[in-house]
Amino acid sequence: MSTAPKETETEAAPWYAAYPEPQSDLMNISRAEVLEMLKGSTGETAGKDFVLVDLRRDDCKGGTIRGSINLPAQSMYQTLPTIYDMFKAAGVKKAIFYCGTSRGRGSRAARWLSDYLVKIGDNSIQSFALFEGIKGWANAGPEYVEFMDEHDGSVWERLKSQ
Repeated sequence: MSTAPKETETEAAPWYAAYPEPQSDLMNISRAEVLEMLKGSTGETAGKDFVLVDLRRDDCKGGTIRGSINLPAQSMYQTLPTIYDMFKAAGVKKAIFYCGTSRGRGSRAARWLSDYLVKIGDNSIQSFALFEGIKGWANAGPEYVEFMDEHDGSVWERLKSQ
């Protein structure tokens, strides 16, 4: 007879299990497109026309994309109306979410905002996940690293092997 604890006794539900599963299709945006936006090549202004949202909470070592705001994913869903109001008041047209790879928190947050926009009938804001997240950005080359704050290359070198 096994004395190992049952799976339900040892594993807590993930933080996002408390919230509805997003229904909207995921829209990704490439790092090349975001880089051009940051360079000003598209005529869009960071913080006005678009906003970058870093969803990492305590795993944000290695730096962040210049101009990003930090909004831990764990507080995203319950503050959607406030986030929307801030983006709307600022005239933001694109919200770009990212985490380490944008396959979990980044995609979930982008889809939650998309769901909210559909619910209230606002199609003036688009919600994206940054394809491959901050890991893809930091490892894409010097032209991307140039647009990072607090960049620490040793962190990204370690993460390449994970």
